[in-house]
Order: sequence, then structure tokens, then C-alpha cells
Amino acid sequence: MAITDTSAPQGSAWVRLAVVACVTAVLLAGSFYLYQLSQPVFGAILLALATGFAIIFGAKRYYGARFIFPGVAAVLIFIAFPVAYTIYIGFTNYSSFNLLSYERTIEVLTARSSVDASTEQPFAVAAEDDAYRIWLPESGLLSDVVSLQDAQSAALTPANAPAVLLDRRDAIKLRSGLQALTLTTPDGTVIQNAGLRTFASLTPDFVRTGPDELTKSDGTILMANHETGFFVDQAGENVPPGWRVTIGWDNFARVFQSEGIRQPMVSVFIWTFFFATASVVLTFGIGLTLAVILQWPHLRFKALYRILLILPYAVPAFISILVFRGLFNQNFGEINLILEALFGIRPNWFTDGNLARAMVLIVNTWLGYPYMMLLAMGFLQSVPEDHKKAAALEGASALRVFFTITLPQIIPPFLPLLIASFAFNFNNLVLVFLLTRGLPDIPGTIIPAGETDILASFTYRLAFDNAGQQFGLAGAITLLIFLVVAAISYANFVAMRRAAQRRSGRANL
Repeated sequence: MAITDTSAPQGSAWVRLAVVACVTAVLLAGSFYLYQLSQPVFGAILLALATGFAIIFGAKRYYGARFIFPGVAAVLIFIAFPVAYTIYIGFTNYSSFNLLSYERTIEVLTARSSVDASTEQPFAVAAEDDAYRIWLPESGLLSDVVSLQDAQSAALTPANAPAVLLDRRDAIKLRSGLQALTLTTPDGTVIQNAGLRTFASLTPDFVRTGPDELTKSDGTILMANHETGFFVDQAGENVPPGWRVTIGWDNFARVFQSEGIRQPMVSVFIWTFFFATASVVLTFGIGLTLAVILQWPHLRFKALYRILLILPYAVPAFISILVFRGLFNQNFGEINLILEALFGIRPNWFTDGNLARAMVLIVNTWLGYPYMMLLAMGFLQSVPEDHKKAAALEGASALRVFFTITLPQIIPPFLPLLIASFAFNFNNLVLVFLLTRGLPDIPGTIIPAGETDILASFTYRLAFDNAGQQFGLAGAITLLIFLVVAAISYANFVAMRRAAQRRSGRANL
């Protein structure tokens, strides 16, 4: 009878289960930690990841799913979730004035206090073993011994100055403990830390007097408005900071109804569409032309020309953009120096809207033509020479051979790449941000918008480069951009499919 040794497979199974258990435990600990940090959404994502990992890698029946689980999890976490969260933000009032939660807003407001200048006096700290005493030199008062570890209170009594006092730098290191310390003077006055150098009597600016009510120190009643995300006084004025609330379609209504937003956004959209289209046409035209020239059999030093023409593609784009920013400098740039020497002109590249847009197109064409040239050099090799020779024998010129034989055969494989180039340039934030930062600004707008802004840079400036950062409005605009790009991509896909069907129909005939 044959004896089968099953110890090895069983041992490997136990090792696998141990690894799965360890990884799952780490993920669960991270989820619990995120929940403690008041990040329930991210905690839930990590919990779902831990659950999926434990089930798929722990059970043999889901063996096949182990190979796709990492990719699916990465897509859901790093693509689907950011997109969904951005769309959700578009339906909220999330901004620099509404960053907090409701409870955190109350904590911030009730933590505000006013200093009674008549009780303010400097202090020093004296060390005593592992504890400390607070010395008030103006009144000659010394506190009881305190540890400064937790919120504590201590009484002040008249005493002589301690022999040794901490340096100001050492006392500043105890700031967190000092801020939680409450001192009581012999006459019953309660004083607290009012800064790096003084203690004083502090009066709270706001006191919570109800579930949705705060009372100001002057008696003004503030009520929570959960529609706008602010506490509102009796005059209807908002008291910042506010909290995040869902406001429905209000951000989208602002985009379409506010002239100060709609007018620059329409202008930015038109320029974005023109910029993406012109960039594709220019880079494709120049790249294809150079590829055709490099295919000429009688051209000498072709290898050298290829290297020189590909150099812009080899240099990192952000370095080239910064170099061009210096070349186009209106006062000291080499381009204006040459133009002034030859024609006596000094164009205002960065302050004139039309010239700034032309500059952006020039730089983007320089960055993009090598890619198109490399593709065209490969596609041109696939065009049969017999077709060209037959057309030449029929008396067709070289130009006609190119447009009737060569170009129709390389356009089909080029189309997906041209569409991808259009989508890339539609969201080419890096170029605009590094070259012009969207400037010059469009006059008369209530939001930051520039002549060279494309939709991506316009949204970035609105969300992150503005004193009143409006993340909710930026999220709404991002959703609109997504819909526009999706519609354009779908239209291009339909056009490509129909063109392919027409070509196949003609081939069958």
C-alpha cells in the first residue's frame, strides 16, 4: 500500500492562513484607528478591504479571485472612490468656511475667549523635582506644585521668588500643560494661560445654551442653520467657521445662473476645446511632416536629425516648460530680445490674453510633436510601397500619392491615439499651471479665472488657489467636466465605429 505524505500541503495551508490572519488583523487595526481619528469613511473602506482580503485569500473556493482582487481593490480605492467622493462634494457647501463637522464647529466657537487686560500679568516656571510651580512676579504669587500632565487647577499664595526659573525656551515646551492649567488668586479670581508670556482672566466668547443654540458674551443668541451650515445671529449674519451640509443642486445652479461664474466658465470651456483640438492638429501635422521628411531616402544625416528632433520628448516636460517661461519673459527673455533686434517689437506674452494663449499653444506643440513623429515613422513603414509606385506610374504627383494613398492608410491606427491626445490636452493642468498659472485674469469675474485657464486649471484655482476656497463648487464643475469629456469620447468612439463599418462595407464590395 502506498503511503501519501500530506504534511507539506497542510503545513503550507497553515502558513497561508497565518499570513492572511496577520494581514487582516493589521487592516482591522488600521480601520479602528481611522475611526478613532473621526475618519469613518476611510475606516469603512479599510474594513471592507480587510473583509474582502480575508474571504478571498482565506477560502479555497475563491482561489480564482485572488488574481484579480488586487487590481479590483486598487481601481475601487484609487479611482472609483475619489471620483464618487468628488461628485459627492459637488452637492455640499464644502469650502474654506465650511471645513468642520457640526460638533467640531461648536468646539471651536466655545473655545474662543477674550482676555481681561486688567488681570493680565507675566509668569515664569520653576521646576521642582518632576513637577512645576508657576511664579507671577508682578503680584508676588507662587502656585502649588503641579505636574502639567493633565488639566489641573492650583491655588496661588504670596511667596518669595523661586531660586531657579526655567528659561523661556524651556517654558514654551510646557505650553500644552500650561494651557490646561487653571490658577486661583487669593481674592478668588480664576486665571488661565493667555499666551506664551502671560496669565489672565479669560471670558468665553460663546457658551452653548441649547442643542442648536450658542449665546455670545454680550447676550446675543446664535441659532444653528443646518441648511447653510452656519450659526446665525439675530441680524441674519453668519458666524464662521461653519460645518459641511448637503445643499443639493445649489452649486450647479450657481454655475448656470450666476453671470460672474457662467461667463468665465463658458469662455474657459471654449478655449479648452480649442486648445485641445489645436494641440492635436498642430502636433499631428508637424510630427507627420517631419516623419515624412525623415523617410526621404536621399536625406543625409538622418540619424542625427532623428536624435535632435526627439530631444524635446526626452527632456522632462516640466523642465522644458520652465525653460520656455524664461525664454518668453517679456523683459529679459531671449525671444523678445531677438524680436526686438529684428523687428523692433516686444510682445507682452504674459499680460496680453491672445498672446498668452498663442504662447501656450507654441510650447505645447513643441512638447507634443516628437510623440506624433515617432508614431508616424512607424505607421509610414506599414504602407505598401507597391501602392505608391502604382500611383506614380499612373502619373500621380508625390503630394497626391500622400493624400490619396499614404494618409488614408495611417489615419485608422492613428485615430485612437489622436483621441487619447485630445483627452490628455483637455486636462493638461501641468502645462498651464507651470507656464502661465492661468493668467492674465479675465476682468469682471467673481471667481478666479484667467485667459489661459483650461477647465482643469480653472477648477484647481477655484478649489486650492483662492482665498475663499470653494471645494463644493469645484466638485460640481468637475462633474460637469467629466460629463463633457465622456460625451466627447463617446461621440469619437461612435464616429470611429461607423467609419470602420463603412470601410469594411466597401472592402466587402
